[in-house]
Amino acid sequence: MIVATTTAADQTQQLGAAIAELVRPGDLVLLAGELGAGKTALVQGLGRGLGITEPIISPTFMLARQHDGGRVVLHHIDVYRLEQMHEVFDVGLPELLDEGGVTVIEWGDVIAPALPADFLELRLRFGEGDDDRIIEVDAVGPRWNARTRALSQALSPWTKEG
Repeated sequence: MIVATTTAADQTQQLGAAIAELVRPGDLVLLAGELGAGKTALVQGLGRGLGITEPIISPTFMLARQHDGGRVVLHHIDVYRLEQMHEVFDVGLPELLDEGGVTVIEWGDVIAPALPADFLELRLRFGEGDDDRIIEVDAVGPRWNARTRALSQALSPWTKEG
């Protein structure tokens, strides 16, 4: 596990952009954390890092948004309002994963048991200051485990070792 720290929303976005350099078509990224912890800010940075220029906002009420125009398509899903696990399939998650874009799921830890066992999980927590965030990054499965060294290097500006 990699532990990164940011002290402002723009740093959380920069961290997301650094992760964007490593994502590949078919990747799944899960975001976990309390309301206001910075999940959407991280996705905004990831989208910017992919070259997406349109605004990225949380799809809480729509459940899913697709952002084109970048290096790969970004599927942004927010499962906060899902009441039952089977609703994951109603959103079309299996099809999105097969399409070859990058799928990012806010509140993804809630539905992790219904997902493939190969994803990058980022857990965002509040730090001491109002804008401080602690981000725990965990590679799960062979796709992401193979990129652990590159991930450590990309996130080094936000880690104590970096």
